[in-house]
Order: sequence, then C-alpha cells, then structure tokens
Amino acid sequence: MKHAFPPLVIRGRSLLPIVQGGMGVGISAKSLAGSVAHEGGVGTVASVDLRHLHEDLMARSAEANGQTELDALNLIALDREVKGALERADGHGMVAVNVMKAVDSHAAYVRQACESGAHAVVMGAGLPLDLPEMTSEHPDVALIPILSESRGINIVLKRWMKKNRLPDAIVIEHPKHAGGHLGAAQIQDLGQERFDFRRVLEETFETFRTLGLERERIPLIVAGGINSFEKVRTFISELGATAVQVGTAFAVTREGDAHDNFKRTLAEARPEDIAEFMSVAGLPARGVLTPFLKSYLHREAKLQANAKADPRRCTQGLNCLTVCGLRDGLSKVGQFCIDLKLAAAFRGEVSKGLFFRGSEPLPFGSAMRSVRETIDYLLTGVVPQDLPKPAV
Repeated sequence: MKHAFPPLVIRGRSLLPIVQGGMGVGISAKSLAGSVAHEGGVGTVASVDLRHLHEDLMARSAEANGQTELDALNLIALDREVKGALERADGHGMVAVNVMKAVDSHAAYVRQACESGAHAVVMGAGLPLDLPEMTSEHPDVALIPILSESRGINIVLKRWMKKNRLPDAIVIEHPKHAGGHLGAAQIQDLGQERFDFRRVLEETFETFRTLGLERERIPLIVAGGINSFEKVRTFISELGATAVQVGTAFAVTREGDAHDNFKRTLAEARPEDIAEFMSVAGLPARGVLTPFLKSYLHREAKLQANAKADPRRCTQGLNCLTVCGLRDGLSKVGQFCIDLKLAAAFRGEVSKGLFFRGSEPLPFGSAMRSVRETIDYLLTGVVPQDLPKPAV
C-alpha cells in the first residue's frame, strides 16, 4: 500500500502508522489483532477475560473452585489468543497485548503476554509505573503506556528513566472521543483543554527536551476520534504525532472477533444513542444506550444511594478489578458487574450488554468492511468503490 506517512518504528520493526486499540471482553482477539498485524500495523489483543472465546474453558469455568482457577483459565485463553494472532500475522506487523492496570490480575496478564510471544505490552487504566519490573525477564518486549495528558507522561518518563528504561512508544488517548474506560476523573472533565492533542503533543515535546530526549526517540500515538484520512494527516503531518490508534472502526470490521449483533449495534449508533457514565472501575466510560444502559442510568441514583461494600455482590465471582464500585460499595461510580455486561455484548446480546464505543461516526457508516479497506482509507483516503465518500 502506497501512502505518504513515515513508518512507525518500534523495536526495529518498521510498521504502518496504524495501531488497533485493545477492546475487551473478546472484541479484539486473535482474528482482529492478527489481521491488523498481517497488514503491517499493530494488532492488539485485549487481555481481559478471554475465556469467553473458548467453549471448553467456559465449561471448566462452571466447575471452577474459586478465583485462582478462573484466573488460570483466563491465562490459558490469553496464551491461545496471542499465539493465534501471531499465526495469523505470519511474521508481519506487530502483535501487542493490552492490559488494564485497574484489573487485579494485571501482573499475571503481563507475564503471560510476554511468555506467549507478544511483541509489545500496552497498559492503560492507571499509571503503569511498575511495568518495567513486570517485564524485566523479557527485555525485548516493547512497553507502551496509555496516558491522556502531559503531566502523566512526565511522571512515567521520570520514574522509568530511574529504572534505565524508556517507553518504546506512548499512546495519547483523548477521553472526549475514545471509547471504553476514559482517562479523566469525572464525566465533566472529559472535554478539558489539558487533553487537547495539540497541547499534549507540544507539552510532551517540551518534556522530551527538558529530560534530554530526542524528539524522535519515543513515538507518540494519538487515540480517540480517529475516523478519517484527513484526521490522520492532520495529527501526523501537522501536529507531529508518529501514528494513530483506532478502536471502534476496527471493532466493526469483518475480522472483528465479536458477534455481528455487536458490530451492528456500534455501527448504527447515532450521536444521540451514545452516552457517558461512570464505570465500576471509577473512571468515566462511553457506550451505546442499549436497553441495559438506558435502564441502568434511569436507576443509577437509587442504586448508588444503596451502595454497600459486600464481596457477595461480585456476581461473577471474579473480583476482576482492583477497585469495583459494585463490590466495594463506592456510591459515586457504577453499580453493575462489568464483566457480565461486556461478555453479553461480545455475544451480541443487545438487551443485556454494555457496548463501549467512541464518540465519532465510523468511516463507512453502518457498513462492515475489511481490516485492509479500513487501513487503506485511513492512510490514503481511498474509499471502496461501492460506498459513498464518508461524511466525517
């Protein structure tokens, strides 16, 4: 594919400047991640609770005795998905694993990702200050933190430099536009100027200068609201980013790992069908107003008023999050089981699921196209001949 942008270079790998964001539960696994990598980009397996993709592991889950056994099944699933993505990539691109710092078993996921052969570990949902220690036995694995503002980038850089390690790239995610768990403290903070890509890039380049780092030493990857060739060109050619990260537009591709009902729900959502809410992890989130989310938001104030700390409220028995609004009785955040709702979304159960989504229209509207066509459009502006030009 011919395009005008410089490559994204990570650990000596020359890649397309396209990173596929990690989306769980099961939305970005071996099929999607391997397909993006095969085209020459960075494909990302979302590590959380991948057992839902494997019937034998779900059958064993029903008989599991406690969290330790459930965690072990999820590690088996992660190993399968990483190796499957690498096989599909066939030596092309890069296969990464996204690990949420907010997940209680994040260190085990990081270790398994490295042992399974992932080329990179991407970590967000919290400052990944100890990621270098977690991967010390795998020095060739690229480390990529996800952050939303220059202050967090500065903290991570200074802490990692004391450990003689630098990020191999940094994802800068704008909480006003991204889907999933968002890097702001409150919903009202999502649009604050400190998250503006231009400002964060400029301040980060100044941080590089202050710390004695060459500007090109650490690639900066912007994420959130990337849905057109024009935006890719603006962020890379004008603002100085190295690459872009794209989530929702890849989730709805033919190669996406989720059920077609999931893809249609994301693709057909209008702006008025998308809402921000507080997730159980204590972070704002953005998703489609499905029957579940509409009902939940209608009852949210009452549920929060009755919040109480009780381990028995963990309906899946996973204790998956370090901090959980439902289990821990945190009255100002979500009061539902996020694993249960994301698993339902993966299966395409629109009435029950929680469907995370970015805020912007999709490149091809409600049409499901391939990973290759999506990458072609983002890097060249070329639209499949049977589709109208995107109105984005």
